[in-house]
Amino acid sequence: MRMPETKDVAGIPLPPPLVYLGLLLLGLAAGGWLDLPGFGIGPLHRYIGATLVVLGAAILVAAVSGFRRAGTNPEPWKPTTAIVATGLYRYTRNPMYLAMAMIHAGIALMCDSPAALLALPIALIVIQSQVIVREERYLEAKFGEGYRHYKARVRRWL
Repeated sequence: MRMPETKDVAGIPLPPPLVYLGLLLLGLAAGGWLDLPGFGIGPLHRYIGATLVVLGAAILVAAVSGFRRAGTNPEPWKPTTAIVATGLYRYTRNPMYLAMAMIHAGIALMCDSPAALLALPIALIVIQSQVIVREERYLEAKFGEGYRHYKARVRRWL
């Protein structure tokens, strides 16, 4: 009798970028279908949105670069070979998810879509419950005390 093969992955059900993108598009579509009013703050929301998108993109690039420098995969559906605890990872354990949330919020603001912005908390709940929890369980099983020590000193989000 053969034992089932175990894979060295966190076992997340959906790629996080698709979670954010899907809920952003759903929010944009819902706002259009329901003909909801915009934010009502003039062009200011577009400037704030653009700033969030640029900052989010910069954080995302820096976070992915940190993983690449450490020689590990930034994609959570691939095996992790190292705990990255330098750069942005000294301040947050999930800068990529934080960056994607900033980009989501920025696009919602730039598109003047409160419905898309209201979809963001749903994305965060899905990311937290379906991705981060699984990743943390995987990393704790793989790296043990080293990961638990990192978790104890660095916040999950901010």
